[in-house]
Amino acid sequence: LPRDTDVRKQKRILRMFLRTLTSRFSKGLKGGLSTPKFQRRCYSEEWKSLPRDTDKADVVIVGAGPAGLAAAIRIKQKCEETGKDLRVCVLEKASELGMHSLSGAVLEPRSLKELLTEEEIAELQQNDGILSTPVVSDQIFFLTDGSSGKIPLPVIGEQNNHGNYIISIGNLVKYLGEKAENMGVEIYPGYPAAELLENEDGSIKGVATVDMGITKKGEPGPNFQRGLELHAPVTLFGEGCRGSCSQKLLKKYNLTAESDPQIYGLGVKEIWEIDPKKHKKGSVTHSMGWPVDTSTWGGSFMYQYGKNLVSIGYVVGLDYKNPYTRPYMEFQRLKHHKLFADVLEGGRCISYGARALNEGGFQAIPKLYFPGGALIGCSAGFLNVAKIKGIHTAMKSGMLAGEAAFEALTAEDYPGLDAEERPAISLESYEKNLKESWVYKELHRIRNVRPSWDFGLPFFMLFNGFHWLISKGKEPWTWHHTSTDNKSLKKASECKKIDYPKPDGVLSFDLLTNLSRSGTNHEEDQPAHLTLKNPSVPVDVNLALYDGPESRYCPAGVYEFVDDEANAGQKRLQINAQNCLHCKTCGMSEQKFFISWLFTFSLLALVDIYFLDIKDPEQNIVWTVPEGGGGPAYSGM
Repeated sequence: LPRDTDVRKQKRILRMFLRTLTSRFSKGLKGGLSTPKFQRRCYSEEWKSLPRDTDKADVVIVGAGPAGLAAAIRIKQKCEETGKDLRVCVLEKASELGMHSLSGAVLEPRSLKELLTEEEIAELQQNDGILSTPVVSDQIFFLTDGSSGKIPLPVIGEQNNHGNYIISIGNLVKYLGEKAENMGVEIYPGYPAAELLENEDGSIKGVATVDMGITKKGEPGPNFQRGLELHAPVTLFGEGCRGSCSQKLLKKYNLTAESDPQIYGLGVKEIWEIDPKKHKKGSVTHSMGWPVDTSTWGGSFMYQYGKNLVSIGYVVGLDYKNPYTRPYMEFQRLKHHKLFADVLEGGRCISYGARALNEGGFQAIPKLYFPGGALIGCSAGFLNVAKIKGIHTAMKSGMLAGEAAFEALTAEDYPGLDAEERPAISLESYEKNLKESWVYKELHRIRNVRPSWDFGLPFFMLFNGFHWLISKGKEPWTWHHTSTDNKSLKKASECKKIDYPKPDGVLSFDLLTNLSRSGTNHEEDQPAHLTLKNPSVPVDVNLALYDGPESRYCPAGVYEFVDDEANAGQKRLQINAQNCLHCKTCGMSEQKFFISWLFTFSLLALVDIYFLDIKDPEQNIVWTVPEGGGGPAYSGM
């Protein structure tokens, strides 16, 4: 490790190394000290049947975001209050906390104030602390054209940001991670959960991390390392929107049986450093209308915070109809509107990223618990679309899940960590408590805001005035989401092509230039984590009918149609997996349930299941977890 590596990180890595070494050594004594089996060169998939190192915890949390870390902290707080001790382990796919975290973000501090002491909150409000930029001004505009046309809209109801703070979610995650580790939580960045593990009764036993050192050919390389199994009676999944393990659980336990289909938006964001003379610290600006057409859900944000920093971004609803829509380019031309250009001119863009977000709201909340665990945060979909906020609701869900897990694990009749068998825990009390909390009430209150868009822009504007000024969420009806985003596209022949202006390199940028600001990177010699279920679909269906929408909706340039060298005059889809920002807009996730290592690989292949994802028309793209540390390396996003 480099000499300047953080001490806590050194200890964390050392713990993991010693645990693995001890396990290997004990196996060597039992079976002789010959060359370990995992070092042999394999030309088949027999390595998948090799045993993995196993560890146990009281609670395993998948995802070190606001929800997962809030859950871990709350469990340890309850331990301190009662004098008990529980082992809590957090797995995170990013190599450092915060590197995969992206949000606007204006924070409603309600959950944070419930989690921290008054002294800790006061400290965060000082100098360059996380809460050092309170919102001081709030404005919303309806943009009418691409030059300077705008209509001011009233800031009413929950859209008012008085008492909120402009923050970096990455910095918030780092702070929560440090606090959690100081309380005894074990956090393992660079260890993504790849597989669900089951008990014989079908309950969740824990997770296994991704195998490392597999080459592009699918063979174990010189640095091959089987993933680690982490077993626990409670596993909380806080992976964010469309988390790979979370989506498997939705399918396995049919958690969406009584909820509406989830709908999504794609958020594209940049951070700028601007002229100090233009900077208005604490200023919040939102817009709707141009540049998208009146049938497409879209809106912008511009937050000024810190030392001359501006967080600017654009969200496009992924239920858009025109396959020629390109969310990234909509954002680029947005910045040329005078409202934004006047602020950005003379500054420089320093960071870029993108992320899908849940927009289904109250109607799309799934069942939250299952045998052995629960969904928390954006894995369940607690974003408040009307407020344009979700950090506070995500944290609260994690806190409630942590409390429920603590109560179940410390019950008098429940066995401790040293017991040979510990039954999986079902957290019914978590869902019950969440439904009685302010989170559920808040989301219920704004349940009709997003669905009202389906009736058109004029109706949406009228209803929102009625909603915020008169009904205030007490409407005696609930509108529902009836379709998924991938079904919304019209055929290319039915739509008009969109002529996006060429980026000028000053306010707007080509995609590869911006991608370099995200720090995204993946180990090159590994199997592609983006594959096709049917290789013929991109050309025969997507290109033929929709003119290749995957080359436009992806904010990282992962998909492009190029000339097929083997077939003159034809095209093929090229996948640049190295570019992937892990935004989750594109594909399906592969679902494999490994019931027991006693089964053969051929039998396991029979239980492969695929579930639908967001925007690909034929649901043909398969997204799997890459090696740990791969993906974006956001700083302060």
